[in-house]
Amino acid sequence: MGDAGGGSSSMHVLMLPWLAFGHILPFTELAKRIARQGHRVTILSAPRNTRRLIRIPPDLAGLVRVVDVRLPRVERLPEGAEASIDLPSDDLRPYLRVAYDTAFAGKLSDILREPPGPERPDWVLIDYAAYWAPAAAARHGVPCAFLSLFGAAALCFYGPPEALMGRGKHARTKLEDLTVVPGYVPFPTTVAYRRFEAREIFEPGLVPDDSGVSEGYRFGVSIRDSQLVGIRSSAEFEPEWLQVLGELYQKPVIPVGLFPPPPTQDVAGHEGTLQWLGRQTPRSVVYAAFGSEAKLTSAQLQTIALGLEDSGLPFLWAFRPPSDAETGDATAGLPEGFGERVNGRGLVCRGWVPQTRLLAHGSVGGFLTHAGWNSITEGLANGVRLVLLPLMFDQGLNSRLLVEKKIGVEIERDEDDGSFAPKDIAAALRRVMAEDEGEEFGTKVKELSEVFGNDEMNDHCVRDFLRCLYEYSTASSNRDSSISGL
Repeated sequence: MGDAGGGSSSMHVLMLPWLAFGHILPFTELAKRIARQGHRVTILSAPRNTRRLIRIPPDLAGLVRVVDVRLPRVERLPEGAEASIDLPSDDLRPYLRVAYDTAFAGKLSDILREPPGPERPDWVLIDYAAYWAPAAAARHGVPCAFLSLFGAAALCFYGPPEALMGRGKHARTKLEDLTVVPGYVPFPTTVAYRRFEAREIFEPGLVPDDSGVSEGYRFGVSIRDSQLVGIRSSAEFEPEWLQVLGELYQKPVIPVGLFPPPPTQDVAGHEGTLQWLGRQTPRSVVYAAFGSEAKLTSAQLQTIALGLEDSGLPFLWAFRPPSDAETGDATAGLPEGFGERVNGRGLVCRGWVPQTRLLAHGSVGGFLTHAGWNSITEGLANGVRLVLLPLMFDQGLNSRLLVEKKIGVEIERDEDDGSFAPKDIAAALRRVMAEDEGEEFGTKVKELSEVFGNDEMNDHCVRDFLRCLYEYSTASSNRDSSISGL
C-alpha cells in the first residue's frame, strides 16, 4: 500500500451496507468520496437496490465497483423485497435480516478467499447488521471497521458494546432504562427516549428476533470486533459526545464527516414542482418529508395535513401512502377537501422526490422532518430550519440533541402514547418560520451549514479516516513481519 493521503490507488475498501435506503445511500456517497482520494471501493448490495439507488459518476467508474448479491428465498419475506422499504410491515424485518445474513456472509467469504491481488480488500467497512463480518475478515487477516450512520450522541446513549449485547452494568434490562440519561454521560443533557419511544424500541432493539439475535446485539458485536469505528459526525458538531464515545469503546473513534449528497439529482418529472417553488418568496416554504422507513397511518397523515393547513405557511410535502391504505386509494391519508383548501399554497408530491435538490432551493426555509440522521444532515447542509417529529430508531435521541443545541423545535406529543394534534404541528412550524424566535433559528442553521455542507471540511475528515486505516494496516503488517522473522 502507498500513501493513504490520496494520489494513488493504495487501498481497496469493501463495503457492506444494510439493506435500507437510508444506509445504502450514505455508504455510496462515502464510497465516492473515498474513490476521489484515489482508492478503490467495492460495494455489495441486492440487485434491485443497485439499480434503484447506486449511481457512480463516469470519472469514478474505474475505482468503484458495485456487486449484486442475490437474496435467497426466505419464508415470510415477500417476493422481490430487497430493502426495508419493500416490506409492508415492520414485523417482517427479521426475515430480511435472515436473507441478508445468508447471502452476504457467503459472498464476503468468497471474496476473502481470493488470493492476494486486486480483488482482495485491504479493509472491510461494515454497517451494524453485518455482525458476522469482523470474525470472517479476521480469519483471512483482513481488518474490519464499523461505520456508524448514527450520530455520536445516539451511540453514547446506547452505551458500550457489551450493553448493546445485553450484558454488563450498563445493559438495559427493562423499558424504563431507556428513558433516563446514562450515568456515564458527564454533562447535563436530555438525550434519552420518551416513554412512548422506549416502548417502540425496547423489543426490536434489545430482544432476539427470528433472525436469531437482536438489533442491539448486531450493533454490539460489530463495534466490539471491529478494529476501529468511523462515525458520520464531526468534531465541530459533537465534540463532547465523541469524547465520551471514545472512552466507552476503548478503541479509535474517527469522525468521517457528514458527507451530505450534493444537490445534483435528476429532476425529471418534477419540473412543475421546481416551477412552483420558483414562484414562492425566498425561504418561505416548509418542505415536509418523513423518510423511507416510517410507515405512517392514515390518522397520523391526516393530522400532519391539518397541521400544515393550519400553519398558514406555504408547504411542499413528499407524501407516501399510509401503511393502512387500500391499494389504489389515491386520497388515503388526506382529509376530505384538503387539496382544494390548500390549492396554490401547498403542493403534495407522491412517489420519489429529489429531496436534496428541493432542500437546496432558495424558496425552502423550513424542514418538517422525522429527525433521521440523513435528513438532518441534508437539511443543515442547506441551512434550513428544522421542525422535528421523531418516529422511530435513533430519531428521538437526535431530536433532543438538536433542541438542546437550539437548532430545531420538537413537536409536542402525548408522553404516554406519542399522539400529536394539528395545533401542535402548526404551532411548531409558526415558531420556527413566522415568529421572532425564528430569526435565531435561521442564524444558527446558517452557521451550521458551513459545517454540514462544507465539502472541504467533509473531505478532510474522509482523508483523516483513510489515514487511520492506512496507519493501522501498516502497523499490523510490520508486527506480522517482526513475528515471522523471530
